[in-house]
Amino acid sequence: MLIPADLLKNKKILLGVTGSIAVYKSLELTRLLTKAGADVRVVMSESAKKFVTPLSFETLTSYQVLDDTNESWVNDHNHIKATQWADLFVIAPATANTIGKLANAIADNMLLQCALAFPHAKLLAPSANTNMIDNPITQANLKMLNIANYEIIDTQTKELACKTTGDGAMSEPLNIFWHCAKALLKNDFWSDRMVIVTGGGTIEKIDDVRYLSNFSSGKMASSIATALYCMGADVNLISTRFEDNLPNDLHTIDVESSDEMMEYLTDSIRIAKKGKVSKATLMSNEQIHLIQKKPYLFMSAAVSDYIPKYAQDGKLKKESLGEDFELSLTKNMDILDSIDKEGITTVGFKAEMDAQNAESNASKMIDNKNIDAVCLNILKDSSSFGSDTNKIEFISPDKIESIPHADKLSVAFEILNHAQSL
Repeated sequence: MLIPADLLKNKKILLGVTGSIAVYKSLELTRLLTKAGADVRVVMSESAKKFVTPLSFETLTSYQVLDDTNESWVNDHNHIKATQWADLFVIAPATANTIGKLANAIADNMLLQCALAFPHAKLLAPSANTNMIDNPITQANLKMLNIANYEIIDTQTKELACKTTGDGAMSEPLNIFWHCAKALLKNDFWSDRMVIVTGGGTIEKIDDVRYLSNFSSGKMASSIATALYCMGADVNLISTRFEDNLPNDLHTIDVESSDEMMEYLTDSIRIAKKGKVSKATLMSNEQIHLIQKKPYLFMSAAVSDYIPKYAQDGKLKKESLGEDFELSLTKNMDILDSIDKEGITTVGFKAEMDAQNAESNASKMIDNKNIDAVCLNILKDSSSFGSDTNKIEFISPDKIESIPHADKLSVAFEILNHAQSL
């Protein structure tokens, strides 16, 4: 998935790095953030400078690194002005020592002073030896931080720098990047709203080694699900194919056939209709107002129109099939038409090669399928499938709006902007 160069445009991120070997990954995180358009400033502990020099970060960010040796009160290069400047404060990596000090409001170095001065939500990506991260005191400190406006990004299990294999490795830079994007791009409309996205071409079994499918890559569905994740939605992506660089905590269900997709989609709709309740504080923490948001469905999957009439177990032998193999097909169910869409805003997707009649055909879907809108993708030929870019006509009952050609994640954000008005 291509990450747009303006995804985090005008967003300001203060990145804190502490004395862990994982600090080298923070250089990659910095690169990802700046490539996505964010302004990044870095504050380093003295221990972090033993692993990576400030010059490395300064080269990537074009900002002077803030540390214990260079704080100034004649400009904005200090722990107060830096935290007032930032929209988000991220500490990656965070050592067990730093976690302990943060949990006890100790501010004996520049990074800790910034953490104490920053009043908004903060992201924390721990990095430590397994025994250190599992230590009951460290775990208690993490729980304390979790209720003190810190979001803890889970560590991972792998071979650590100490040559042992276990939990404690810092999350990968791309995953931390997606957490940053979510913290910065979350909006009120999509936040905590239950949304189902389907994608990919279904795989219909002929025998145990052959199948009937289509060219749909599932990239548009992955992009829509990622955009929804960034906006704070509770996303369930049901697909036959996925992009490689999805956020780790994006909920996905891997299916193959149309029957499987129907089964999981039906269950997901049933759960969504029960409603997820989000809490918003009114007037005081004691007064809680419960809000239930209407769920959405983006039906981007390319479901096979026909399926093999008799799927075979085992492998069909060509010797027994002869020179001509006639495959008997039967019309498949129409998932979009069959599901219960009452109480759920539904957006269908239609791929057309007949440019002249494409809009008319897509518009008819709204009434024929009883849906709220259609995303029309006019294809040139089979080479149009699997590309990293797209152009969409967003068709609702009363208007047609063009979404210009762009990378699919940018197109996905535009689709969501239009879908808000349904």
